[in-house]
Amino acid sequence: MGILFEDGNFALFRDGFLQTVELSAISALLALLIGTLLAAFRVSPVPALRAFGTVWVNVFRNTPLTVLFFAVVFGLPRLDVHFDNFTFAVIALSAYTGSFVCEVLRSGINTVPMGQAEAARSLGMTFGQTLRLIILPQAARTVLSPMSSIFIALPRNSAIAGAFSVSDLYFTQMTLTDRGYAIFAIFFWVALAYLAVSATVALLFRYLETRLEVAR
Repeated sequence: MGILFEDGNFALFRDGFLQTVELSAISALLALLIGTLLAAFRVSPVPALRAFGTVWVNVFRNTPLTVLFFAVVFGLPRLDVHFDNFTFAVIALSAYTGSFVCEVLRSGINTVPMGQAEAARSLGMTFGQTLRLIILPQAARTVLSPMSSIFIALPRNSAIAGAFSVSDLYFTQMTLTDRGYAIFAIFFWVALAYLAVSATVALLFRYLETRLEVAR
């Protein structure tokens, strides 16, 4: 269990942990932005936007994340799009997670009574104003619980990035394994780190749920 304090392993583990947190946080913000935009497309009165949202969700939600990483890391450079591996990992994770965020938000939008949208339109609000000011704030409250499950899983999904040379916790685990340390001890610390990140996300959503319950 003391492998973290041998041969500079603590700095390696710390850097891997921070890289996982950074990758998860940036991907979560982008996924929330992409998912909200796609949800707006999915309920839009414009057929082309609805079709775009539907295709995006069906493609990315049904594609294994590892395959998506391969497509982004090896496919985009062939289209003359060049980033570092960390940015490619953010793109893959955001696109994948955004499709799940979209569907959760869309289910929340469907819980808002139709009469509220009709009342907003009768007051002269546009579709964008109705969605942004009336529908989405109510929908967001109802989907906090399923949304938390998506963002709790995100740090664990980010482990795939380690196989594509991103120096996260999984990459740290592979490095320590190559150095010959006991696998059980390595997995103990890596699992503990993922648990800490996931528990922090769960507590954050629990706090939001509590605040919104008070506001109702």
